[in-house]
Amino acid sequence: MDVYMMKNTLKVVLLTSLLPFAASAAEQLTPWYVGGGLGVNNYEPNCDQKTMKVCGEDDPYAWDVFGGYLFNDYVGIELGYRDLGRAEWTDYSNKRNDVGARGMSLGFVGFYPLADKWSLSAEAGALNYLISNKKEYNTEYYSDSGIAPYLGAGIGYNVTDNLKLQAKYRRYENLDEEKWNTLSMESNYWGLELSYRFGTSAPAAAPVAAPMVVAAPGDADKDGVTDNMDKCPNTPLTHKVDATGCSVYEYITTKHDLGGILFANDSAVIRKGSLDDLNKLANFLNKNPQHTVSIEGHASNVGKAAYNMKLSERRADSVAKALNQKYGINTSRIDSIGYGVTKPVIQGSSAEANRVNRRIEAIVTGTEKRVVLR
Repeated sequence: MDVYMMKNTLKVVLLTSLLPFAASAAEQLTPWYVGGGLGVNNYEPNCDQKTMKVCGEDDPYAWDVFGGYLFNDYVGIELGYRDLGRAEWTDYSNKRNDVGARGMSLGFVGFYPLADKWSLSAEAGALNYLISNKKEYNTEYYSDSGIAPYLGAGIGYNVTDNLKLQAKYRRYENLDEEKWNTLSMESNYWGLELSYRFGTSAPAAAPVAAPMVVAAPGDADKDGVTDNMDKCPNTPLTHKVDATGCSVYEYITTKHDLGGILFANDSAVIRKGSLDDLNKLANFLNKNPQHTVSIEGHASNVGKAAYNMKLSERRADSVAKALNQKYGINTSRIDSIGYGVTKPVIQGSSAEANRVNRRIEAIVTGTEKRVVLR
């Protein structure tokens, strides 16, 4: 993997959000902690840079703040901000200059407990750095950013259950200034860190009393739920029950063909003789407000198919309109569609076939609550 690919990969890692994982169950301490550190940092090589002539003195003091999340007692992840201090030098044109690096860091940490309260740690991650000078010596201001991988190790001591003091060493690679191609540095950091883990230690376990022997509760209705938990004590034996002893219900989607209405030849007008059938359909819909209806229009096989398709649609629309305007059925519950001559009751164009095919059919859809049987 070349440097460019490595840097882009590390950028993705740096921008990844911290994911919640299962916390350690050994104590009531939370998996979250925060902390800060102080130390000294040395940029290297400090005397053989591309533009350096004379070594300068470093301002080596570095610091960082961080927050972390422990996946378990051994592995965690940390997000922080780090300032690695500054270095000074004189270049070949006798101009003094300085540089420093700082930025956000993201990395994994591992812990290995030793005797009593001591532990070893190791870490690996990346620093999304900004490298720049302060322009203090009449030099041109420059800055560049990038991704620098780092490795670290340390030894820690738990001052309390919440407080941990650690001595840390970190090695940073590829702290480069590539915009002007003037700097290519590494860095060594030594410091102390103090972290605080949120939560409290688990209290000492209370003595366990000898168990009391209690008679098992009965099950009067034989439904498998004991009487002390049964909220429906008289459930029929054929019913499936829930954890409280009550019948379990399910909702079933059903479709009903509520019959049809016949029309005269080449007509979409509802005839007086069909009003009883229309009344029955409207009464059913009013008594079952959760049901919907699809009005399907049809025509006899006389004349052109395209004309008969439009005629079947007018027949369906006339019934849908009557249900809404005369009986108050909301239009959201009514659908109308025409099928022309595509779904005849009787094939052909005989007088009887033509009579029964000039129709609408009402298909009602709804849900019914039914008890689940064993």
